[in-house]
Amino acid sequence: MGTYTKPWLSFEQQADLLINERGLVANRNDLIRHLADIGYYRLSGYWHIFKRQPKGSKDCEKDERFIAGTSFSQVWHLYIFDRQFRLVVLDAIERVEVYFRTQLAYELARTTGTFGFLDPSNLPRLEQSEYDKFIARCKEELKRSREPFTLHFKETYSNEHEFPPYWILVNLMDFGTMLKLYNGAPSDIRNKLASNLNVSSHVLKSWLVAINTVRNICAHHSRLWNRGIGTKPIIPKQSKYPEWHEPFDVRSDNMFGILTILSYLLERIAPETSWRKRLFRLLNSLNADELHRMGFAEGWKECPLWKPYVHIAEGTEE
Repeated sequence: MGTYTKPWLSFEQQADLLINERGLVANRNDLIRHLADIGYYRLSGYWHIFKRQPKGSKDCEKDERFIAGTSFSQVWHLYIFDRQFRLVVLDAIERVEVYFRTQLAYELARTTGTFGFLDPSNLPRLEQSEYDKFIARCKEELKRSREPFTLHFKETYSNEHEFPPYWILVNLMDFGTMLKLYNGAPSDIRNKLASNLNVSSHVLKSWLVAINTVRNICAHHSRLWNRGIGTKPIIPKQSKYPEWHEPFDVRSDNMFGILTILSYLLERIAPETSWRKRLFRLLNSLNADELHRMGFAEGWKECPLWKPYVHIAEGTEE
């Protein structure tokens, strides 16, 4: 463990460091303004790929100087793209999340009752300690909520019921608590929800965990466009789902994989959506190298999961 020794620098000093010592091509006044608006640390995630890398070195050995000719406009272009990209991704996640909340509450209430979660036996996959934490979390979220439907329930029914019914409760939960509810649900319900989306419950769980990770990245306004996701989703097996592997192999360690999963789910949840058109319009602002950093490797347009939509977007529907 080392000692942090970097000193505080004014925005003007930060700009001079970037321009004079590290070789960034920029208008000093514009750079100062953006450093003040966005912050050095947040912007650094977008200029990292423009740092020099000595021949034969590993990525972590990059020095602090920029590749000759690197301009702040290149960095700013990626920052603006990423901000718009997060909004497009969040739109898809919202549709998936709302659908899943609705379906999960519907099936649980139908099979275990309006307040079925109050009986631990109705969430058989949760250990008692996990169940206790789940109920405690629900109490916290109910207490904190200021949603009109929550306030109405409290005013009308709190003398008889500590908790609202499933269909209200799931809309108070954060994504992580909802995942806990899904993980604890009976196997037949988990399998039914997954089957409706034409995947296994094991695969669906991994997708939801990964989507929650991406959702949190977006919520914190963090860099997303070329980011690897630590909680890798499972790609369906080739034997049952060849479209995920032939003629283009979808990987789970990049944003292309996440986008493919979201597109696959939207095809079943919201088949009339124009989401892909908006996504393609945004992706068209990137060059080949930038797309490659997201996982859009050569041949991705031939992936059966994307090919029909690419043709529509390009006006060459077959």
